Amino acid sequence: MLLEERDYRIRAGFLGEFMENYMKLGLPIQRAHLGEPIGFFTSEIGELNHFISMWRWTDLAERTMKRAHMLADPGWGPYLASIKGLIDTQAIRILTPTSFSPLS
Repeated sequence: MLLEERDYRIRAGFLGEFMENYMKLGLPIQRAHLGEPIGFFTSEIGELNHFISMWRWTDLAERTMKRAHMLADPGWGPYLASIKGLIDTQAIRILTPTSFSPLS
């Protein structure tokens, strides 16, 4: 099992717009192709304006296949257009649970 952490730093003042566009346009497509996420988070203390999502995968092959289908969805382009210019940076990490992790 792998966890994927996707951390987006949103331009100051635009987190609400980003989340609204994501909920309306991006999330339905992701759920249709990727399944249910582990969760979504925002930052309240420390570096602000972050939107974090976490996804669970069996392995990298599953992630690659499901994301390829998602990226080919005709609705994905309009979603990307709706968030154009709202993201400052993004960081994506693939995390592997340790042998003693409750998630392993």
